Amino acid sequence: MAAVVIEPLTTEERRRALEFVALRKKFQSFRYFEPYPKQREFLGLGAVRRERLLMAGNRVGKSHCGAFEAACHATGMYPDWWGGRRFDASTKGWVCGVTAQAVRDVCQAKLCGPPGVERELGTGMIPKDRFEDKPTLGRGIPDVFDTLHVKHVSGGVSTIVFKSYEQGRQKFQGEGLDWIWFDEEPDLDVYSEGLARIGERQGLAWMTFTPINGPTAVVLRYTDEPSSDRIVVSMTLDDIPDGGHLSREAKEKMFAGYLPHEREARAKGIPMLGSGRIFTATEESISEPLLEHIPGYWTKIWGIDPGIGHPFGAALLVWDRDNDVVHLHHCFRMVDALPLVHCERIKKIAAGVPVAYPKDAADREKGTGEPLAAHYKKHGLWMLHEHSTWPDGGVSTEAGIFEMDERMRTGRFKVASHLSEFFEEYRFFHRKNGQIVKIKDDIISAIRAALMMKRYSRAVPLGASPGVAHREPMMATGLDFDLFATGGAI
Repeated sequence: MAAVVIEPLTTEERRRALEFVALRKKFQSFRYFEPYPKQREFLGLGAVRRERLLMAGNRVGKSHCGAFEAACHATGMYPDWWGGRRFDASTKGWVCGVTAQAVRDVCQAKLCGPPGVERELGTGMIPKDRFEDKPTLGRGIPDVFDTLHVKHVSGGVSTIVFKSYEQGRQKFQGEGLDWIWFDEEPDLDVYSEGLARIGERQGLAWMTFTPINGPTAVVLRYTDEPSSDRIVVSMTLDDIPDGGHLSREAKEKMFAGYLPHEREARAKGIPMLGSGRIFTATEESISEPLLEHIPGYWTKIWGIDPGIGHPFGAALLVWDRDNDVVHLHHCFRMVDALPLVHCERIKKIAAGVPVAYPKDAADREKGTGEPLAAHYKKHGLWMLHEHSTWPDGGVSTEAGIFEMDERMRTGRFKVASHLSEFFEEYRFFHRKNGQIVKIKDDIISAIRAALMMKRYSRAVPLGASPGVAHREPMMATGLDFDLFATGGAI
């Protein structure tokens, strides 16, 4: 068989090829979007939550993320990694901001390209070949778009209408929508009217903003009012990975340039919760690099919060008994997953570590008549013999909060710096009217369960293979240590 000879490209052919690639990147930028982990988490939650808030610091990519989702729903061009809501037919959506000019300069530019430059139309998130016709112009301000018509992959045509809060609540009344994107925070009456528009079609609403105004009514809706319909995801400057759109030096300069009282809001997306904050230690004081070497005699314990009506949370603690320092080595949170899925993830990280759980996981379910903890045992976890209690038998939540806070302030509780899900909960953990607000505290609850039972932690290796056999304890079950490293298992 004769060999195939591939002729090298001529200079002109190379030039044309490079031009083609450059034009594709320019007018098909949508295809090159690679979300950061926090952005991907936010987008994926659209599959299970009607209302979402990406509460983020300045310049972390929140509007870019919001524009990408709008383009997905308008075109029907969902990437392979997409885990969020999908619309199979053309959609009708609104894109909203504070003023018409702000909507033009941010949202419109993100979706369509630089305002007022006709040849640049299609350089935003909506590909150039997806525009059905020229956008309809608004009135009053130059180059403001009122309406877009976008080709959907189903063959239909989607409609995007631009709105501003300055138009007032009345302009948000009327028609039903499939989706609505609020870029920057609206007043509660405007937000409420926007939600009414998606009710009939079981649509989606998402917001992207920095909470510079503090705990407003809209913010408190997400931080203080539990609901299976909505969820908040926070994103900070630190959630931009190395190699992202901001260098480490740029992030440090931005942080230093913010006014001291605005730094948490502008850099971390944290509303100023004031005296309601429960934990007061700085994140820097409790952070540490991931432990690369863990002495064999340090003990380990998992804590879980099984997720009855809320996300599942898990936390792996490593205890240096000699110095009485507890290290949060790993943690994760999962939404709408089965116990089997929770267990598989735990076992991949540390299969041979005992697992502590709260009291409600020990109660019998009405459906099966079995405790929820028993389901986790069936799937191979080393569940402790009883739900989490303090050594005196108490189950006080406040005692757990006190121990965590005291350890943090005295340097005896450390957190691996990459565990962003923990820090997200840490920032929003607060009280209202003296009571702990039970929203986004799944990992914190798991940590509390593990701390309560740290007397049953064991010096077993980490990894996917159990380090010890899970057998019944034969003696010494009431001591602070176990000669056979097996005491306390079910």
